[in-house]
Amino acid sequence: MLQPTNMSTQSSAGLAPKSPRPASSAYTRTSEKYAIIGAGPSGLGTARCFKEYGIPFDMFEAHNDVGGLWNIENPSSTVYETAHLISSKRMTEFEHFPMKDEVPDFPRHHDLCAYFKDYATAFGLYEHTHFNTRIRKVEPLEDKWQIILENGDAHIYKGVVIANGCLSHPNVPTFDGHFNGEIMHSCDYKHPEIFEGKRVLIVGAGNSGCDIAVDAVHRASKVSMSVRRGYHFVPKYVFGKPADTMGGAFKMPPKIKQKVDKFLLKFFIPDPQKLGFPEPDHKLYESHPVVNNLVLHHLGHGDMDIKRDIDRLDGDGVCFKDGTREEYDMVLLATGYKLNYPFIDQEHLNWVGDAPKLYLNIFPPQYDNLFVIGMVEATGLGWQGRYKQSELVAQFLINKEAETTQASKFSAEKRNVIPDTTGGLNYMKLARMSYYVHKETYLDMIAKHMKRFEKGAASFAPTGTPAS
Repeated sequence: MLQPTNMSTQSSAGLAPKSPRPASSAYTRTSEKYAIIGAGPSGLGTARCFKEYGIPFDMFEAHNDVGGLWNIENPSSTVYETAHLISSKRMTEFEHFPMKDEVPDFPRHHDLCAYFKDYATAFGLYEHTHFNTRIRKVEPLEDKWQIILENGDAHIYKGVVIANGCLSHPNVPTFDGHFNGEIMHSCDYKHPEIFEGKRVLIVGAGNSGCDIAVDAVHRASKVSMSVRRGYHFVPKYVFGKPADTMGGAFKMPPKIKQKVDKFLLKFFIPDPQKLGFPEPDHKLYESHPVVNNLVLHHLGHGDMDIKRDIDRLDGDGVCFKDGTREEYDMVLLATGYKLNYPFIDQEHLNWVGDAPKLYLNIFPPQYDNLFVIGMVEATGLGWQGRYKQSELVAQFLINKEAETTQASKFSAEKRNVIPDTTGGLNYMKLARMSYYVHKETYLDMIAKHMKRFEKGAASFAPTGTPAS
């Protein structure tokens, strides 16, 4: 069976580069390379994978260093000073590059930024990256792709991997009426000091909304959360261990797991309905659960309260759909993000509704040299799950170069079929759920394709060294 060479299994251990970094990759032989857009988790994983399989590439990053949104110094970063992973490090890390033991179970953003810098250093990715380089346009040119930079320079590449993330373009709702105070989206929130002495309304109770609400209760004179629907809450720890590391000894069918976990959660968290949340209009795991016990703790202590959906803004206050009105100084919109690939026309990504409609969330039906990595969400998928996406792309490219039957069959299948990756779960019809998958179902599909590709290109022996 074809296996990539083991380049390194060294743990992240303070390998972040010292200034100056190695010079960025030169624009040489670009028509023989693939362009990777974004040097966050998905882009870095793809670059490491391509390097391991000997697939030549250049990586583009608008900021001056790696890390994506986890680099809070990046002007496009949407993380805040108190941001942590909501999944544990062992369920999130790359398997081939584990986080250091001294890193906490739920790392803070600066731990993760250091991890990605170490990752880029360990696998020699800095010298393949064009930093401070924003992409203006990506467009097909005959059988290749033209990359037009913000400065107007254009380069031809053999193919393109889009890996610029899913959490950078804010979803900003509109409301009737006018508000005299400050309105901001969570993408602009950085420090809890902004809440000092203020009456604050947080709109939305997803994971970011709940995190920010917990920040606010220690500073604000009043904190409310406006919600349209109920939520399922899960704890971070169970029996002293990160909850997402438990229960892996055996697999349950998704619908059975829904019922079992819902029953068990009653023993670990308070009833959200008794604390003011409405009853959820969906079952557990049909929308991303909230991994935050502290917001329930503060509700139980009267530090904050739950309000219903906004009816209209009203000068120094907000009117809610249940007929109540409250006065506030600040409204913070924790209303999530929209997918955004502004440098490429939506038709090239087979965009339907809220998201591109891609085979396995990766492959546009009409192109064999355009890919999206990281446009996928699933409970427990982690960065390793995104890495498996890049491995599948690498195997496809290898088979395509070798003109194998497996590559031809795959190309035909992705043009005509969109597989069901829900695992039988009835995911909510929301924009943020439009690219959600069931982890085990999704990874099983990738594994089956990998086995087929490995047979097709069995004579290929990855070098671990990319073409220059």
